[in-house]
Amino acid sequence: MISHKFLGLFFSVLIIPQIAIADEIIVTANKRIQNLNAIPASIDVITGAQAVTANTYDSAEDIAQLLSGAQAAVANGNQIAFQIRGIGAVDHQALTPGAAAIYMDGVFLATNVQTGPLLYDLERIEVLKGPQGSLYGRNASSGAVNFISARPTEETSGYLGWSYGRFGRLDVSGAVSGAISDEFSGRIAGRYLKQDAGLDNVQSDPDFVQGPERAAGMRDEFGLRASLKWERDAAHILFRAHYEEDNGVNPAPRNLGLDLGDHEISVGADGVQDTDNEFFGASLEVVAPLGDWEIFSLTAFEGYAQDYGFDFDGTPAPFGDPTLNANLHYDREFLQWSEELRLQGDWALGHSLVGVAASAEDFEQEYLIWCGVLDPESRLGDCRYVGAPGRVGPEPASSGVATTLVTDIEQTRKTAAIFTYHEINFTDALILTAGARYTHENIKGEGQGVHIFDDGVIGFNNRDGLGPAIGSNRIKENRVSGNAALSYRFTPQDMVYVSFSNGYKSGGFNGEVQNNATHWSDEGLFRAETVNSFEAGYKGAPAPNLSVNAALFYQDYKRPQARIFVNFPLPDGSSITSNSLSNLDAAEVYGAEAGFSWRASPAFELGGSATWLESEIEQTTDIGGNAALFNGNPLPFASDVTATGFARYEREIANGLSLALQGNAKYQSAFFLDAEGLADRRQGAYTTVDAQAALIFDDAGLEVSLSARNLLDKDYAVSGFGFIGYNIFLGAPRTWAVSVRKNF
Repeated sequence: MISHKFLGLFFSVLIIPQIAIADEIIVTANKRIQNLNAIPASIDVITGAQAVTANTYDSAEDIAQLLSGAQAAVANGNQIAFQIRGIGAVDHQALTPGAAAIYMDGVFLATNVQTGPLLYDLERIEVLKGPQGSLYGRNASSGAVNFISARPTEETSGYLGWSYGRFGRLDVSGAVSGAISDEFSGRIAGRYLKQDAGLDNVQSDPDFVQGPERAAGMRDEFGLRASLKWERDAAHILFRAHYEEDNGVNPAPRNLGLDLGDHEISVGADGVQDTDNEFFGASLEVVAPLGDWEIFSLTAFEGYAQDYGFDFDGTPAPFGDPTLNANLHYDREFLQWSEELRLQGDWALGHSLVGVAASAEDFEQEYLIWCGVLDPESRLGDCRYVGAPGRVGPEPASSGVATTLVTDIEQTRKTAAIFTYHEINFTDALILTAGARYTHENIKGEGQGVHIFDDGVIGFNNRDGLGPAIGSNRIKENRVSGNAALSYRFTPQDMVYVSFSNGYKSGGFNGEVQNNATHWSDEGLFRAETVNSFEAGYKGAPAPNLSVNAALFYQDYKRPQARIFVNFPLPDGSSITSNSLSNLDAAEVYGAEAGFSWRASPAFELGGSATWLESEIEQTTDIGGNAALFNGNPLPFASDVTATGFARYEREIANGLSLALQGNAKYQSAFFLDAEGLADRRQGAYTTVDAQAALIFDDAGLEVSLSARNLLDKDYAVSGFGFIGYNIFLGAPRTWAVSVRKNF
């Protein structure tokens, strides 16, 4: 009998795979305009052609549905970390960047929080697989993701969209673009999304009343982006500004100790909190000719402020005891400034680029955990936070009953880099690509961890009597990273290549619970991870209307960053879990992937991709008191097999009226949610399917569609963490929507 795993894989590959890999897709992955198939690297491109109507994507994690070899971990409602080819720390703390560098319109987004805002008015998304040490630099040890918004146009154009769907979903979007004068053009775009809770908050214990339905998550978000472009001859200046807000409720996690059904959580009322998040930024892009070369400058300012929280333990009363309840709240502010300056041009043997980059970041956070109902003035709950006895030291600072854990941290980061990138044509067919980057980082952190008692005492955490949890430290690092590739084009359409690339992800400070003085010692920091990657690939068009790519890769992963969950006992004999970002010794990752795009007829297009991946942690050093717990495990969020599919059928059914049918599917084999590889922290294999059907009135510029996501209604985890038991955040259940869009 055929297993469910292989049925899922067959279904995913056969029905509807990934994104277009067709000829003449233009990208800027190498910081200049190129044909996708001319670049000797693995790059996936998601364009508007994959969507019947606008707003296919709500948030950044949605794009993982279209990618094999890439998975997204989502924590705390909207913090997204991409794992590409198995590499990427699954971490929920805000000051930790991901291993996949995230860019919006060329601006590096320095924290994983900045992947959370609502997506809208995108032209395309470029996903670069493998380390990107030359052009993208730090925090690109697994790859890079470029979100590229639509630019102003000289001709007047735009759209207005409206959608209504399951869970009271209301989605309104629009954009208008056009010339303002002979040399100026502008664009303004926006989106508003509102949706009630998709999960069910149910009663798991008859002795305790569950909290409101909104504890299962609500969306209330909007975004606005404006751009103004001046252009004369080969020079232009483009100013962009954006603002996004999230005013919903972040969903609480599911505690795996509870007996719950699909799409269910169970929490009380005291941890439910409204979200008040805002994201903002502006950038200035300047491009000008300099003889036969071109100079490019991108100056940007980005920031956010967050105020949100949720029920941390995922239950109305852990073990039936309401005094073990814990609720979590974040108050954050972040500002970043960045500048990138590049000079590039063609010369006798090819193309060269040189550049410099600099940035400055400032991060502040208050991390608050309490028990029961919170008094906002005193910041005290009405019962003792369960972690207090294990953290306030062998001699508690107070005999008070109610306690609250408060952790404050400030971090600044300054970086500077020089980089270069070259393409050298030995012949018309044989091309060498090589690049290098030198990066300097200066990271400073300081903070403290205390417990507030109801008798007025404020005591520093001092777990194990190792000293009060207050201190500071500084990390200064210099890194050299780079790449080299040799490609050979044996026909105008077909190319083979071999490549080496190196990348790293910065070290830093753990920004949440500070247990004692060792938090700020050198031993308490997490260090930079590095990846050396070797790849051999093929890109080509072996038949008319068929585009194919394939690659083999091997990645040597040193000091992988991973969130480690360590149990420590409480005086009553129970235990809670403390966690921090740490470094494992090493890991080995290798695999193969292949993709295709086939236009079988003018009406029908089919595409797909699949990635086979093997990963293994190599651990000999004790970490959390145990090396064997990690050694030999696969990396977190590293499925052995991921496969995606894409199919679209469009034909005219009457004069000026077309029918479009489209579907996407993704299969992911089982994977672990963290590095410890325990059976109860394993997400089983699953397949998700999205579909759309639309009527397109060509003459009127009107589209009417019916769409559905997670059509099979799969219940699955998108991340997990240990505290009292183990908690997981859940993916969205089946949703549907009816949409109308007017193009002009």
